[in-house]
Amino acid sequence: MTTTADKAELLRSLHIPGDPLIVTNIWDAVTARIVAAAPGVKALATASHAISFAHGVPDGEGLTLDQALAAASVVVNAVEIPVSVDFEKGYAPDVAALEHSIARLIATGAAGLNIEDSVGPAKAPLFPIDVATARVAAVRSVAHTVGVPLVINARVDTLAGGGEWGDMVSRANSYLDAGADVIFVLGLGTEDKVKRALDEINGKVSVISNPSSVPLKRLAELGVSRVSFGPGPLGLTLAHLQRAAQQLTALGDYPAELGFSY
Repeated sequence: MTTTADKAELLRSLHIPGDPLIVTNIWDAVTARIVAAAPGVKALATASHAISFAHGVPDGEGLTLDQALAAASVVVNAVEIPVSVDFEKGYAPDVAALEHSIARLIATGAAGLNIEDSVGPAKAPLFPIDVATARVAAVRSVAHTVGVPLVINARVDTLAGGGEWGDMVSRANSYLDAGADVIFVLGLGTEDKVKRALDEINGKVSVISNPSSVPLKRLAELGVSRVSFGPGPLGLTLAHLQRAAQQLTALGDYPAELGFSY
């Protein structure tokens, strides 16, 4: 892959209902390289929560735009495969500013992004549906202008913020009409909800999972197109590190992973 456009096209092709793209979210150069080297991995996705915590700031655009772009660039330049960037709300208060920040994101080499429809760091309130739709359309317009078919994973926070199912579906389909490639629905914690979302959303669906979620094989069988884990991989990494520190401090056995070569 030699161009951002090529990487974006590849990333889009990996979103297959029934054979979902699995992205083990990463947050810096070393995690990007380690995950990219795992057999079967064809694309990466960052997690804003993990990047923010690694910088010592809260999630929810605790980073500045420049910091977010720098973090994206570090990951993109660490690997050859496509990278989708969790770009939160675009680090922009209005569409004009969003267009500017999206152009800068594409310049880092990002092949895709997550864009959220909630206003603040919480999952509510949400932008009015027409405003949120215009923001998705703006992302698509900038991508078209610069000649990069950026993969837009449009996040719908309705259910996670306590909203109604019908609003979630209306937003999802509106964002698809505006140019989103995939709809990332928070709050699909049961098989019935996943099935219903797939039936009512007129396009590809992305979900976030954890140990209490629908099993990965079942998500594939149902027709999900992408599965991510948000800050979960950061938690997994930190849990292992903390347990190892406790074991070493207690003069215990050397953890086998202490000899891991990277």
